[in-house]
Amino acid sequence: MITEKAVLSEKYSAGPHGLGDPEDRTLRKVELEVLIPKLMREKAKTEKCVQEVADFNHCCIESSILMVVKCRKENSVMKSCLSSWYQNEDFRKLCTEEYLKERSEYRRSGIKKPMKRA
Repeated sequence: MITEKAVLSEKYSAGPHGLGDPEDRTLRKVELEVLIPKLMREKAKTEKCVQEVADFNHCCIESSILMVVKCRKENSVMKSCLSSWYQNEDFRKLCTEEYLKERSEYRRSGIKKPMKRA
C-alpha cells in the first residue's frame, strides 16, 4: 500500500472540495498583505470616495495630456479620501470579514465569485 504525500498541508487541502476548511479563519501572509488591501482599495473607490474619484476622472478626461498639471487638486482630494479609508481599522475589519466570508463560500462550494468590474 502506497500513501501519497499531499503537496499542501491538511489545513489548505481539507474541506468538501479539497480547497481548505471553510470554517478556518486564519489568514496567510498574501491574504493580509495583498488580497485584503486590494479589496479595501476597490471598496474605497466604488463605495466610499465615489465623488472624489468621479471628479478626478472627469478632470483627466477634460484635460487630456495636461492632466498631470491641471488635476493636481482633484488628485490630492481623491488620495486624501482613499488614504483615510485605508488607515481606518473598522474598515479593514469589515473588508477582512467580507474576504473571509467569500473565501469560506468558495471553499464550501468550489465556485469562485466573479470579480466586480467598475
